[in-house]
Amino acid sequence: MTDMHLILLILIIWSIPSTYFRSKFRKIVYQTDDWKINIKPIFKKEIIGLFTNMYPDNKTYLKTRNYYRIYLAVYLILFIIYSLIKNNIL
Repeated sequence: MTDMHLILLILIIWSIPSTYFRSKFRKIVYQTDDWKINIKPIFKKEIIGLFTNMYPDNKTYLKTRNYYRIYLAVYLILFIIYSLIKNNIL
């Protein structure tokens, strides 16, 4: 297995919990328990909630936001590594 195949496999495995983290985060940001929030293409409030402090007193929001940030940061790093390997830079 080459490095590119390995990092691609890691990216695929790492992307599996994304639906859980995003769903939980979106439900808090949009203040709903409706499952349809997961398929709606609403991004503005979600992006604001990710980079600012929308609900400073909501401990669940802060914890979920921080976990989601870490998850997305690792995902970004994996994607950058994949791109570098694909372009024969690494």
